[in-house]
Amino acid sequence: MISTPFDPGSRLIVALDFSRTIDAVKLACEVRQSARLFKVGLELFTASPEAIETLTSFSTLKDPSSPGIMLDLKLCDIPETVGRAARVLTAYPRVELITVHTSGGPKMLEAAVASGARVLAVTVLTSMDADTLRAVGYTGAVEDLVLRRALLARSTGCAGVVASPREAAMIRAACPPPFLIVTPGIRAAGATSDDQKRVATARQAVEGGADLVVVGRPIRDAEDPRSAAAAFVEELKGSST
Repeated sequence: MISTPFDPGSRLIVALDFSRTIDAVKLACEVRQSARLFKVGLELFTASPEAIETLTSFSTLKDPSSPGIMLDLKLCDIPETVGRAARVLTAYPRVELITVHTSGGPKMLEAAVASGARVLAVTVLTSMDADTLRAVGYTGAVEDLVLRRALLARSTGCAGVVASPREAAMIRAACPPPFLIVTPGIRAAGATSDDQKRVATARQAVEGGADLVVVGRPIRDAEDPRSAAAAFVEELKGSST
């Protein structure tokens, strides 16, 4: 079970962004010594929901202390539906965290928390910036919306939030531990940001207040994923937090 404080070398969540279980298991085997958790997202879960059981049963046989699962489906529906779905998801083995989207409102967040799941509330996707938010009808600053949604998550009993590393310090100032801050949008220094808009390095994220960082493409697409994951862990160990 996730707990704080975190060892500096145990903050890495590796995203298993694949559509085939065999590919996810292969990467998981390569990086399991570096990962605190594996993230199973919408792509893998939609293509192969049994991937969670396959991943956890395989890794547990190899090593009972293997990483658990962050199930990142960003649930967003009426409270009754989300609450019932969250109860279903908690039955999967080794699922330590699930994500819901704050745009569903306080009752929906409360329903997810009431399921018994450890809920991370997604604030604003890291692919969005001020222009994107204006296109969907929000005219304020990204940071204002992120903070408002983080405070909402805390008030409804969520375990923490998912937010970009650029907002980590702001959230941490308003929401002290053990409230979790999990940051995607992590890139190596000097790397391209792909379709992400609000990115930072792993070290910057943790020094800003993040507890855990999610890394996907920089590990998945590396020539040597094992070495890439280990490099992120070394970077995290070198942070001053």
